[in-house]
Amino acid sequence: MESFSLILAIVVVTALAFDFTNGFHDTANAMATTISTGALKPKIAVAMSAALNLVGAFLSVEVAKTISKGLVNESGIRPEVIFAALVGAILWNLVTWLVGLPSSSSHALMGGLIGATVASAGFGAVHGDVLVTKVLLPAVAAPVVAGLASMLATRFSYGIGGKAEGEATRKGYRAGQIASAGLVSLAHGTNDAQKTMGIITLALIAGGAIAPGSNPPVWVILSAGLAIALGTYIGGWRIIRTMGTGLTELEPRQGFAAQTSAATAILASSHLGFSLSTTHVVSGSVMGAGLGRKGGVVRWSTATRMAVAWVLTLPAAALVGAGAESVTDLGDWGTAAVAVFLVAASAAIWKLSRREVIDHTNVVTETGEPAGVVTTAIAAVTPPPAGTVTEGLTATIAAPAAAESTPQSAPPAAAV
Repeated sequence: MESFSLILAIVVVTALAFDFTNGFHDTANAMATTISTGALKPKIAVAMSAALNLVGAFLSVEVAKTISKGLVNESGIRPEVIFAALVGAILWNLVTWLVGLPSSSSHALMGGLIGATVASAGFGAVHGDVLVTKVLLPAVAAPVVAGLASMLATRFSYGIGGKAEGEATRKGYRAGQIASAGLVSLAHGTNDAQKTMGIITLALIAGGAIAPGSNPPVWVILSAGLAIALGTYIGGWRIIRTMGTGLTELEPRQGFAAQTSAATAILASSHLGFSLSTTHVVSGSVMGAGLGRKGGVVRWSTATRMAVAWVLTLPAAALVGAGAESVTDLGDWGTAAVAVFLVAASAAIWKLSRREVIDHTNVVTETGEPAGVVTTAIAAVTPPPAGTVTEGLTATIAAPAAAESTPQSAPPAAAV
């Protein structure tokens, strides 16, 4: 095994930085509904999610193999290509975090890798069959399948529970929601941390540090798990707000159904080696849970913006990755220029985020999104409080009486 080169060390550090952004970008996937329903306090929720993400990183390496061995041709891929791919993925993660949209970190990484690989070695270096079967098809099917499962689970829970809405019932569903949120966190670590493991392993192969076809070394698994756990603990509060209260309004039993359905889908895909987007799965589950309750609504304006971000993720990250690769291809100074650009752009995005700070203290406040046609219609026919009406009428009647007395007293004064 050869020693690390400088560029290889830069790639590993950048990959862990992406893993960190993946953590805080996707915290909402596990904990948004748990926080929004009050099942857990925000800081406790993210701490629990971080710990389980770390544990999940050690459960499987199948997804890592898909990225390091299946998506692109290992031969001819330089470490600079991996670096360029990570630049595209990190910047897309940060932009969507800034606007509070739960896009897919997985697809950002895939897009950056595909774009940089095509710019370096041409379209032939991308394995199209793997891209279609293990990336694109799951991207379309995952939210649909998870949404249907969540909707059916929600209807089933309301069906067997009847109208039971006592405190004991709510506590039971909250306990189930906490357990299912933990399962989603475990599944997220199993699926998403592996993507960084795969990308670091690919860089190590490209740099000659390990033999082609090798599995991720233990230190790669540990460092990827720690990076995603730290990012999760930081908390992507902007996206938690969107996922928890901006998409639909959930009761504890709906949150339980959504998270259980999502965790099942994610763990199954990890076992099969599908590089599934946990964001797509959880978003579909949340919408399904919202539609599964009678009278429930989904804020389709938010859902539409999310769908647009999903569609743009792969090509946008691919374009940035391809552009970064074109610059790094110019030599060491080109790689340095891309690194400076990444740091400067990240700092600028963070600076913009300080204009409206969202953290654990205000994450569950209202988002201002339209409540949906059903909720709006109900609000339109609801009479105002009685006290408000009485005060308004009293003021309205008193004003004309005062106005009429003035003209009556005026004529005597004029006669005198």
